[in-house]
Amino acid sequence: MIVWHPPSGGLPIFILRTMKKHILVTGGTGYIGSHMVVRLIEAGMEPIIFDNFSNSKPAVVDRIEMITGKRPTLVRGDIRDEKALEKLFTDYPIDAVINFAGRKAVGESEADPLLYFSYNVEGTIVLLRVMKKFGVKEFVFSSSATVYGDPGYDEFDESTPLAPINNYGLSKWMIEEVLRKTFKAEPDWSIAILRYFNPVGAHESGLIGEDPNGIPNNLMPFISQVAVGRRASLKVFGNDYPTRDGTGARDYIHVQDLVEGHLDALRVLDGKPQLLTVNLGTGGNTTVLELVKAFEKASGKHIPYEICPRRAGDKAAYWTNPELARELLGWTAKRGIFDKGSHSRAFSFLCQKRNPRIFIRRFHNGLVPFRKAD
Repeated sequence: MIVWHPPSGGLPIFILRTMKKHILVTGGTGYIGSHMVVRLIEAGMEPIIFDNFSNSKPAVVDRIEMITGKRPTLVRGDIRDEKALEKLFTDYPIDAVINFAGRKAVGESEADPLLYFSYNVEGTIVLLRVMKKFGVKEFVFSSSATVYGDPGYDEFDESTPLAPINNYGLSKWMIEEVLRKTFKAEPDWSIAILRYFNPVGAHESGLIGEDPNGIPNNLMPFISQVAVGRRASLKVFGNDYPTRDGTGARDYIHVQDLVEGHLDALRVLDGKPQLLTVNLGTGGNTTVLELVKAFEKASGKHIPYEICPRRAGDKAAYWTNPELARELLGWTAKRGIFDKGSHSRAFSFLCQKRNPRIFIRRFHNGLVPFRKAD
């Protein structure tokens, strides 16, 4: 919002900003970040990607260009590197920041807590410090439902007590606390804390999706890699939970719905001083075996799996009440994970990723036009 004061001394006039917003997307070549960059370009904004490729690949930028017809600005760097961030803010106009950078594996966070507190907490503090130095105070933070822990019931809303039970969730809670304390001390900040439930799916083109470096930590990319032969079988941890089929149940949200929530958060923030916190989920739940069967039906591929003992710290089931997101952001999840094509798109993405060099070379030679998936 721009406030214009007439020279005659009349009442100020409030004008919505019509200029193109420049959005810094940290972790912008990752799973959610890449979908966010695509959506920002489609919305007429100018995303600037800052990523160290610790869990992604530079080729993602080629695929973003294939989808949008526009190549986003890419700067390689680590958000813990204060001088690199200062150079970034000096070199490019930045109006707001969406922070996806960080580590996100629960097991790894327990094995190496210092790594997680360094990447997630220290990195975000460095980023906020540089933002403050350059007068940029609009910030959308990628948080997680893991901040809730296990309150003894399954449907979480924003009033559910915060009691993370693993170091990944603890790192997200610590960042949230930093943001709450910062806003209390400096109430001119404009901050949205978005607590994700379980993102799945891929872009409708099949060109970007979840394809992490190394062994996947999330269920859907693991299923996809089993489908294309990159993994022998899926490990299902526990089949004796009090759920419909004994396997764990989660609130799976399509990644494209998730990025719409970020776009709505930017629209609501619009540089106005405020701190809002909302859950982003569907309000429903799906078990592990239900997700496997849905993928098999959509892809035509059998997914072999083996039942393993429960993992320590895993909760049987949880999902969100999405009402506050609807109220504050005007946002609701529109894509179901059982919608036609949602799993086959994730599958086609991973099939293409089996030979990315040939695929990208063919793109640069003009041999692979973008076509929406059926």
